[in-house]
Amino acid sequence: MKTKVLAALAATMAVGATCAFAANPFVDVPSDSWAYKSVVELADAGIIQGVDGQYFQGNRNITRYEAAEMVAKAMAHMDKASVEQRALINKLADEYADELNNLGVRVSALENRVGNVKLTGDARIRYRYQSEGDKIKGTDQVVNEKQTNDNSWDYRVRVRANAQVNDRTKVTYGISTNSISFADNSTASNSDNNNIYTDLANVDYNFGGNNWDLLVGRYEYIMGGPRAYGFFYGDTFDGAQLKYQNDKFAATAGYGKFKEGPIGGYWTVDDNNYASAKTAYGELEGFFGGGRMAGSAVGVYYNNIMPKAELLGNDIALDNIDVWGAYASVNFGKWNALANYETYRDVIDNGNGSKDNADVWVGKLTYGAANFATPKSWDAWVEYLNADQFDLDGTFIGSTNGWRNDSLTSNVKSWGVGVDYTFAKNAQFQVMQSFATSAKKGDADPGEETRAQFVFVF
Repeated sequence: MKTKVLAALAATMAVGATCAFAANPFVDVPSDSWAYKSVVELADAGIIQGVDGQYFQGNRNITRYEAAEMVAKAMAHMDKASVEQRALINKLADEYADELNNLGVRVSALENRVGNVKLTGDARIRYRYQSEGDKIKGTDQVVNEKQTNDNSWDYRVRVRANAQVNDRTKVTYGISTNSISFADNSTASNSDNNNIYTDLANVDYNFGGNNWDLLVGRYEYIMGGPRAYGFFYGDTFDGAQLKYQNDKFAATAGYGKFKEGPIGGYWTVDDNNYASAKTAYGELEGFFGGGRMAGSAVGVYYNNIMPKAELLGNDIALDNIDVWGAYASVNFGKWNALANYETYRDVIDNGNGSKDNADVWVGKLTYGAANFATPKSWDAWVEYLNADQFDLDGTFIGSTNGWRNDSLTSNVKSWGVGVDYTFAKNAQFQVMQSFATSAKKGDADPGEETRAQFVFVF
């Protein structure tokens, strides 16, 4: 890009009130030049420096690195820019994101600028296949076919609008499709799956020197926080959450209701009945070896889950479930080791008034890091899951943030491996496979699961 073209763009970024008597620092820009005023303003604002401090050289081709330096300096003055100027700076920052990161300027800092509205989203095309279903131990007899090739392929699209209201307040709104199977092309017969629904609608407010954060509305809730495995997960959750955090410590408390997926269906007697659940939760986390964003972490958490079933139009309160959990996520070089434990109390009714606890153990070892912004980046992982039976019909009481199908999340011991590879910027291929899976109780083992998916972010 020629300097005079960039200067024309940069002229719209001339931020701040420049002194009318600012001196022209460049000997090759005469006062009668069409670019004189913009060049002087940008030089006075510190956005451009020229060559050797004396020459502008308006006809010279500049490098992307030099262009990124100008964008970085313009970003530093965004608080004085108009909405239109901020929009242009945002576009330039996206274009030169890699160069800005090399300069130590985080493009994500733009999210803290007032007036910034940004659309993001993702699209996923997924293949899932579970081999042979439940098999009688020691035989080849299949009890239940869990997955067939006919309904193995599905897709999902999500769009998010992120708006910075002021320097402390963000508003997020998101819509999503359900996972829609390719097996049925009929919109009418597949109408339930084709519904587009609001999965995010929240206000995020920072205060107290940005150490305190209040989140209210519809948001994603992961038990234990984003660093934990996320065995209990609410992809559509209405609630309120208060969090205090610094570089060493974080404390979170919240309350809300699961709206989509996590509970519904697992407490039902037939198709006319469904369940919902509210929960109060708290989390304590400590960060070390690099701080809150990049370092290792340990955490403990508690949930009181209050399920309620609707039985033929009558609400029935089910017993509360107390959940205690702890995790440790430790980085060493390019490796990360995650260990997560959860115990669910008062889950199973044995028929004589007594109830058992259900425990979940997860261990995961990851090498590398697949970054959507960095083509050819990749990671590989192996994990082990040991989960007790959660309720009377053997299924988990909620959805998980993991990749396994329902029958591989309860009453099971199972290993898994996976690879994530960024084959182009903002485009990633992910593959996962379970192995050595066996049921903890009963005679039928679930079949192994294969999953592969393309994920695109925008």
